[in-house]
Amino acid sequence: MLRRIFSLILKEARMIWRDKKSRMVLIVPPILQTIIFSFAVTLDVKNVSIAVLNQDSGREGYELVERFRGSGTFTHVLYLQGVQEIQPTIDSQKSLLVLHIPSDFSRQVEDGASGQVQLILDARRTNAAQICLGYANRIVSTFNQEIETQRNIPHQRAALVTRTWFNPNKTFPWFSLPSLVAVLTAIEALLLTGLSVARERELGTFDQLLVSPLQPFEILVGKSVPPMIAGIGEGTFIITVAVFVFGVPFQGSLALLYGAMCVYLLAVVGVGLFISSLVATQQQALLGVFMCMIPLVQLSGFATPVENMPDWLQVLNHANPMAYFMTISKGIFLKDMSVGAVMSNTWPMAIIACVTLTAAAWLFRKRLA
Repeated sequence: MLRRIFSLILKEARMIWRDKKSRMVLIVPPILQTIIFSFAVTLDVKNVSIAVLNQDSGREGYELVERFRGSGTFTHVLYLQGVQEIQPTIDSQKSLLVLHIPSDFSRQVEDGASGQVQLILDARRTNAAQICLGYANRIVSTFNQEIETQRNIPHQRAALVTRTWFNPNKTFPWFSLPSLVAVLTAIEALLLTGLSVARERELGTFDQLLVSPLQPFEILVGKSVPPMIAGIGEGTFIITVAVFVFGVPFQGSLALLYGAMCVYLLAVVGVGLFISSLVATQQQALLGVFMCMIPLVQLSGFATPVENMPDWLQVLNHANPMAYFMTISKGIFLKDMSVGAVMSNTWPMAIIACVTLTAAAWLFRKRLA
């Protein structure tokens, strides 16, 4: 039996490599997706345009403007001449935010009073505006501290000191790349598995499998192993890029990560085989794969926190293997997740794998009957 399964695995691997579509799926998407998600998809806000209306002729107003210019975030500065230019600037989206410094700002600061400035944000880009507001608050806070130090003004006695664990600089690739290990490996394995049986039907070789001495279980194993190997290969590629190109720290156990990845890919492959057994063409298989991938990714916590979802969606998310493996991947990467914590997220994936593979085997036998 093992020899027959091994022969089928080799045959499936050759078919994947010889088929132009499968070869493209195997090579091109991992590279493109890693580049796009790593460089283009980011929550960091850079190269922001800011409009400045500085009605103050004093030194403090000028210094505050220079702080914004030299921050590295606000690289394009548009100087306004009057209040009447603020609304057209925001309406035309020439600037994401407007810094308005009143004429008495420097005098108030020199008198020891609280000098007020106005920051007007374009809320049509809500996320970017909120992030820029945080940057602006940080710039103003640093400006205040330096003025207090120069003039020997005692600092406030109570202060909130924030410390961010596991990602102290809040670097987005530290969050995104460990998550991509879960997302892109699933896409790769699901695509290859979903196309496998449909490709056999289109090529006319599926009937040869039916008359061969192979049992349905052996056919399933033979079609599951190559996509799993491809998924592990893509996961290895992303891990390598994350650690050696982007400098994402790898704090945990590589063996634990790969062990959990194998269980995760078993669950994903089961879904792919189920889809592949239902459809008749590769186009239908692609549609089925993408219909499954969108909710898997959206509910995994990659884009939005699971806690923000409705209760009934959180219940459904217990059947999402990507949510468990994403927790494992980020935990092992950034905080050296313990064996117990990894196992508590692995056994649900094992149950999901048993269910999906059993369903795929049942449907496969039904199709063979």
